[in-house]
Amino acid sequence: MATPVAVTKLEVKSHGSPDEVRSPNKTRVEIVRLEGFTIGRFNLEPGWRWSECIKPVAKTDSCQLSHVGYVVAGKITVRLKDGTQKTVAAGDSYTIPPGHDAWVEGNE
Repeated sequence: MATPVAVTKLEVKSHGSPDEVRSPNKTRVEIVRLEGFTIGRFNLEPGWRWSECIKPVAKTDSCQLSHVGYVVAGKITVRLKDGTQKTVAAGDSYTIPPGHDAWVEGNE
């Protein structure tokens, strides 16, 4: 079993006043930074695909970040470099390792 993450202080920040906003094509990410964590609220428009909208900015063949999150609305499909593919939808929590592409499914 993995070692649990240790949180050492109480912090609160609002995504309504993020530390940083990133807005490549069809993307809005509001980022807040807390001690030891970076948390992004993603709003991905219909037609968004990592390899089309983010790859030109990241300049890597696939997303090289790990993600842990919860889907509030809509759904995305994630494909790992080894071909493993899953769709995550509203109400799902997820972990995604580095080395993936992803795209919005549908119109939400």
